[in-house]
Amino acid sequence: MEPARTMAELISTSADAYLRGGSMARRPRSSRAWRFVLSGVRREADGRAGPRGWGYDSDGQHSDSDSEPEFSSLSPSIPSAIPVTGESYCNCENQSEAPYCSSLHALHRVRDCRCGEEDEYFDWVWDELNKSTATLLTCDNRKVNFHMEYSCGTAAIRGNKELAEGQHFWEIKMTSPVYGTDMMVGIGTSDVNLDKYRHTFCSLLGKDEDSWGLSYTGLLHHKGDKTNFSSRFGQGSIIGVHLDTWHGTLTFFKNRKCIGVAATKLQNKKFYPMVCSTAAKSSMKVIRSCASRTSLQYLCCFRLRQLLPDYVDTLEVLPLPPGLKQVLHNKLGWVLSMNYSTSKPSSSSSSGSDSDSSCGSDAEACQRKRCRRT
Repeated sequence: MEPARTMAELISTSADAYLRGGSMARRPRSSRAWRFVLSGVRREADGRAGPRGWGYDSDGQHSDSDSEPEFSSLSPSIPSAIPVTGESYCNCENQSEAPYCSSLHALHRVRDCRCGEEDEYFDWVWDELNKSTATLLTCDNRKVNFHMEYSCGTAAIRGNKELAEGQHFWEIKMTSPVYGTDMMVGIGTSDVNLDKYRHTFCSLLGKDEDSWGLSYTGLLHHKGDKTNFSSRFGQGSIIGVHLDTWHGTLTFFKNRKCIGVAATKLQNKKFYPMVCSTAAKSSMKVIRSCASRTSLQYLCCFRLRQLLPDYVDTLEVLPLPPGLKQVLHNKLGWVLSMNYSTSKPSSSSSSGSDSDSSCGSDAEACQRKRCRRT
């Protein structure tokens, strides 16, 4: 006796027989409906049969394409459906390589590491009142989750505090697979409409003159233009941002190494920290947000860090009383641990290097120029 047939097999057989018959020409609307049903049944059957690849397009939507694109031949600056790996700040196993699975979304169940998350005080967190609808805040509003089920566009969020005059430094950790049209870190003014592209896949930050954004592909976006700026970043990467409103510079860091000065002449503007993502079930976390006045104390600490770049923390080698070290650590510890040193670019990266020779020189030149004016 023939074993009982599943409902999916019955529907698939009926649909195939229908489409082979002559009724398709007479009833085109019904034919399209049958094709839609058949497509869904076949995808379901493929899922039960076992893993056959990613099966999802670049932003978490299911792809009907039967051919696998050759991602290995793509330029590093081209968005990819395959999550970026090997760019993590730490050497945790779950950050360094993506486990193979039949569904891209299974990657999001990988347990987050806590490497680099030493700070306990935060100058700002994400703003519940100024965010896209496709976002969810967790971890005391420090972690933003994008497109919890599926993605149909671009979601964004900004910090809950305006970056007033002075020095501002923050770090964003990629706590999920990084893939899709774009995942970005940057700044923008209050004029940026965070929900404008909720039904469009795009690079939101840097699409206008009111924002700057660094893409995970290594491209820097502003006014709709994009330039090669760095190598890619992926899950586990820590992206640092230093906004110096006194000297008017915006500097980016990757895994606590300077990758370049992205913008200058930013004085007398009011910015907010911002991030955006088009990828389904993606997330980012604020692991540091600091601010201080542009004082002589700050300038001295900044210069000390430039003169002693090879130490994890400059305070470790300074012959200072323990009490003064503790005060400096609490107020300007982020300055004394920033890495402005330069290194040779990796030969494997075609989109830029992980550090830029202009990091220290540009910032130092801006400081000398501004000091001469005062």
